[in-house]
Amino acid sequence: MAQKDIEVVGRDRERLVSALQLAAVGDASSLRIVYKLTSAKLFGICLRICGNRQAAEDILQDVYVKVWRRAGSFDSQRASPISWLAMIAHNAAVDWRRAQHHHGTLDDDAVLSIADEAPLADAVAEQDEDRRRLLSCLDGLDESQSSVIRRAFLDGMTYQQLSDESGTPLGTIKSWIRRGLQKLKECLNDG
Repeated sequence: MAQKDIEVVGRDRERLVSALQLAAVGDASSLRIVYKLTSAKLFGICLRICGNRQAAEDILQDVYVKVWRRAGSFDSQRASPISWLAMIAHNAAVDWRRAQHHHGTLDDDAVLSIADEAPLADAVAEQDEDRRRLLSCLDGLDESQSSVIRRAFLDGMTYQQLSDESGTPLGTIKSWIRRGLQKLKECLNDG
């Protein structure tokens, strides 16, 4: 890992620790910083576990309420801030998933009274086209870029996890993702 990458990771960690400490004493603006630095990662964790975008968004909101309430229990000597936050997100998503298995069945009248929230056919067609274009653009990337982008954004892995798992330096992982996202943007804008 390049010295510059180590410094950036260290600054983000320090900023996150500081923001959590300030949130613990009721500083709402610090929670915004925590959200800005971590929401993409935590959303990926929630989405991967529950498999439902709307549910993941709801769970993520609950996660930050829990973070707000529990910020005082964060101990930077025991865990990194992102590990602590990821654990809260993971547990919240697992709890949601477990709760889904415990819901009872509804009688026929109750089922018939539920509004159909399924998207319209044209919206589904548009989403399918967007998905097809995205996958086509992803397939057009170098294998290394495509793989790390899929694992980071679809599977919710951190850059560090990708680096550790593949034995590739963290700076290289970040470069592959940055270049790959730039190529994806160009491809999607051209289509």
